[in-house]
Amino acid sequence: MLYLTIETLKYKLILASNSPRRRELLGGLGLDFEIRVLPGIDESHPADLQGGDIPLYISKEKANAYIGQLRDDELLITADTIVWLDGEVLEKPKDEADACLMLHKLSGKTHQVFTGVCLTTTKKQVAFSCRSDVTFCQLSDDEINYYVQHYRPLDKAGAYGVQEWIGYVGVERIEGSFFNVVGLPVQRLYKALKQNFNI
Repeated sequence: MLYLTIETLKYKLILASNSPRRRELLGGLGLDFEIRVLPGIDESHPADLQGGDIPLYISKEKANAYIGQLRDDELLITADTIVWLDGEVLEKPKDEADACLMLHKLSGKTHQVFTGVCLTTTKKQVAFSCRSDVTFCQLSDDEINYYVQHYRPLDKAGAYGVQEWIGYVGVERIEGSFFNVVGLPVQRLYKALKQNFNI
């Protein structure tokens, strides 16, 4: 019988995120990690950035805020996810009315979800972005209102969580990584850890 084992990690993994979804997804790789979150990190970006360049820039900026605190045996993971529709970023909604407006914009259309990921040690930094195309069916007012009132997606880019009710009833098709839409492209992350950090 063949037994597979994960060797002792060269680095202690640090996930810089408050997102319970990212914590769950990273945990799914079977790797031990610590949560470390600095308050007040600027998540703005230059106005001329487009699509996947936006979360890539923000994930690097998040990483730069931690660099002075990293030890030589630590590897920091930062990430940012945006919803991109017709050249517009749909960020986290300000309130329920804003969430309903965003979902009306997404209804019946295909949009892109981009996640930027940055892997940082005291000696090296590797960053990449991942794209998934998500197609929603036409959503009714009642469906949108029900979802916003019962699930309150105010902490989610684009005002929806694909793993929630709205994803079950509204998403017709996803091209690309499902986990990227949830918030962390774990297959790409695992590949980057293997190739660049021998994990």
